[in-house]
Amino acid sequence: MTINGPVALIICAVLWSTGGIFIKNIEWNAIAIAGIRSLISGSFMLLVTRQRVHFSVRDDKGRLDKQSTVLYWIAAVSYALTMILFVAANKLTTSANAILLQYTCPVYIILLAPFLTGEKNRPSDYITIVGVMFGIILFFADGLESGNQIGNLLAALSGLSYALATIFMRRCSGYSGGAMALSHLITAVVCFPFVIQSGAPSLKSSLFLLLVGTVSIGIPSILYTIGIKNVRALTASFITMLEPLLNPVWVIIFAGEVPTIKTILGGVLILGFIMIRSVVQNRKKE
Repeated sequence: MTINGPVALIICAVLWSTGGIFIKNIEWNAIAIAGIRSLISGSFMLLVTRQRVHFSVRDDKGRLDKQSTVLYWIAAVSYALTMILFVAANKLTTSANAILLQYTCPVYIILLAPFLTGEKNRPSDYITIVGVMFGIILFFADGLESGNQIGNLLAALSGLSYALATIFMRRCSGYSGGAMALSHLITAVVCFPFVIQSGAPSLKSSLFLLLVGTVSIGIPSILYTIGIKNVRALTASFITMLEPLLNPVWVIIFAGEVPTIKTILGGVLILGFIMIRSVVQNRKKE
């Protein structure tokens, strides 16, 4: 069975959103969690796809493709930075701030994509981005404490790195899977000192590390590389915004925390603008 791009990204976002619940059950250093999570998810990804980590891109004749290799490494490093920065931001500032600031990603894509990918923005893109950003602000309005400013800065940088990862994964559409696997290796290596310093996790924490590595990151990583090949970078970022919208759903189910009216209205606003944009652009294609 073949999964089309948007469906793959929707499932990816749903699985990504389970990470918060799993991580809450892991009593360990946050950066160490990021490292082991990437080690597990990267290994899982390579096992399922039966591939190995590639450090360069070569053409059909086996010659080094320098330009593609540079794009490949930019995509991998950008996604690795996204994972590390987001975990570090969560440690230093509020979760609401970290999620909100990371999902400023579409703003960066609108600004950068025309120069980096040649994809032209449409009027509906600008209208949607205004609606989506307003929805996100409303969605997290009750949690916008000032937080630690260093943590807020790291979260904002994770939004920029996420945008770059989305853009360059799109440009690496033929080998985005390899870039994703490489990003997990980079993350695992960078975070390894924190793993050593933190010592061995408990049995319960080990179980949830396995779940967060496979269900929350491993499977979504494969789905993301499928989806990013078939949709525009900005579209991909809008679809994956389902992740912060679904996080409160799991909190309601597993922690009994009921969202506020602002949260509900913000979520409806975001989904509404995304759906309207999709309908408008599909009608134009027809």
